[in-house]
Amino acid sequence: MRTRIVGVDAIDTIVDALAEGGPVALPTETVYGLAAPAADPEAVRRIFEVKGRPADNPLIVHVADARAAFDLTREIPGYARRLAEAFWPGPLTLVLPGAVDWPWVQADHPTLAVRVPAPEWLRTVLRRSGPLAAPSANRSGGPSPTTAEHCRQDLGGRIPLIVDGGACPGGMESTVVDCTGEHPVILRPGPITDADLRRAMGVQAAETTPSGVPPLESGPPSRAPSPGTRHPHYRPRARVILVEDAGTVTCDDCMVIAPSPGAGVAHPRSYRSLEDLGRHLYAWLREADALGARTIYVQRVPEGGLGTALMNRLRKAAGEG
Repeated sequence: MRTRIVGVDAIDTIVDALAEGGPVALPTETVYGLAAPAADPEAVRRIFEVKGRPADNPLIVHVADARAAFDLTREIPGYARRLAEAFWPGPLTLVLPGAVDWPWVQADHPTLAVRVPAPEWLRTVLRRSGPLAAPSANRSGGPSPTTAEHCRQDLGGRIPLIVDGGACPGGMESTVVDCTGEHPVILRPGPITDADLRRAMGVQAAETTPSGVPPLESGPPSRAPSPGTRHPHYRPRARVILVEDAGTVTCDDCMVIAPSPGAGVAHPRSYRSLEDLGRHLYAWLREADALGARTIYVQRVPEGGLGTALMNRLRKAAGEG
């Protein structure tokens, strides 16, 4: 298959490719997604096939606005509406009881994960194409893509179209919040933090431990209602080792990611803030593989706020959770 690359202004081309079933790789404010019409089981099946994604891993449905999201869901608590008002469009996914029966998207859960992405051009596409199921546009298990080139490396020749919107400004997947109970529960930490949620709602959002998430009441513990919570994720080929002080690491065939990498490191990568680390982390993990690094040492960051989301990704990349 020939994979074409177009810009975000090629709206007609993008909509036509989606109408033909896609899947299409396209940029969001978080990472690049692999999108296909959510209501089309054959198109969604191709997402799983192209990615090599486990069939029991549910997908997030992207929609143009909150009304479209709530049309697909039911039993919407007041706090979920407040979250939508505060953070949509943006990197927040809400898990709600589904008003549709799309088992090919929901992985046989009674819930549906929905979000409204930030880019205006993408919401224009969504208004024309309808809801799109879109996990990250990479081979399952590896670091998520944050550029069109990452998508080409992983999926070139396997999908008809890649939309090049440059590097994703956020670089990290959305925060996922379970809104099926009396209080919200963070299933996957992300750019919108626990403190952000509490400020928006005036209630306590219960955050899960890094090692697991609470199951739906109607499902067994082995089935998680959110993507990014059960199967291996974010892992490069190189071994990732988390350390307390990467400034003391020396090696001739490794990458070191830290605020101030020490001397004697083959591939040092430094960052100025946690936001800066979030923007570059996946690209650096991929770069380490391209450079042939056998090991990636990453300095742990403090838990809390964005640090919680970063440590969630780093532990998974290191195979610790």
